Amino acid sequence: MNKSTEVGLDTISLLKSGNRVAFDEVYRHYSSNLYLRILKMVKVQEVADELLQDVFLKVWLKRDLIDENQPIKAWIYKIAQNCIYDHYRLLAKDAKMRQYLIDHYSELYNETEEYLLDKERRAVLNLALDQLPEKRKQIFMLCRIEGKSYEEAASILNISPSTVSNQLVKATKSMRDYVFFHSKEFMIFAIALHLNK
Repeated sequence: MNKSTEVGLDTISLLKSGNRVAFDEVYRHYSSNLYLRILKMVKVQEVADELLQDVFLKVWLKRDLIDENQPIKAWIYKIAQNCIYDHYRLLAKDAKMRQYLIDHYSELYNETEEYLLDKERRAVLNLALDQLPEKRKQIFMLCRIEGKSYEEAASILNISPSTVSNQLVKATKSMRDYVFFHSKEFMIFAIALHLNK
C-alpha cells in the first residue's frame, strides 16, 4: 500500500465501528512516518515510542469522533500534535527542562517580547500580568504598556529608578516565561515546524 495515500473509506468506517483489524491497518499505514516526525520533535527514542502509543490509543478511544468526509491522516496528526504539546507542558514544570525548552526554541522564545506588546493578544497578556507581584505588575504596566520612563514610574510609585529597572527586568522575564510556557499558539507553532517537515 502506498504510504502517501489515505487508507480506504471502508477501513475508516470499520475502524469507527470498532473493528480491530481496521485499526491495525490504520496503525501500519501511518505509524512509521508519524513516528519519525514525533522523534524529530522530542529527540528521544523512548519518548517517541511512548508518544506514538499514546497517539494510537487515543485514535482507538476517540474513533467515534472520526469524520469519514475528512482525511484521517490530518485527524491522527492533530492528535499527535496535542500529545506532543501535552508532553512539553509536563516537562515545562521541571526547571531543567524549562531551560532546555528555552534553549531549544531560543528564536521562538525571544519573539515573545513582541508578543507581550501585541494588543490583539490582550487575554494572554492579562493572564501573564496576573502572575506578577503587585508592585512588579505596576512597573511593567507603567513602563511597557504606558511607555513611561524609569524616572516617571519611580516618581509615581515613590521608589528609585534603579528599583524600577531591576523589577522591570524580572517582570519581563516572568512575562516571557509565562507566555512561552502557557500559550498553546506558541507550542503548537513549534511542534508544527517539525511535524510539517
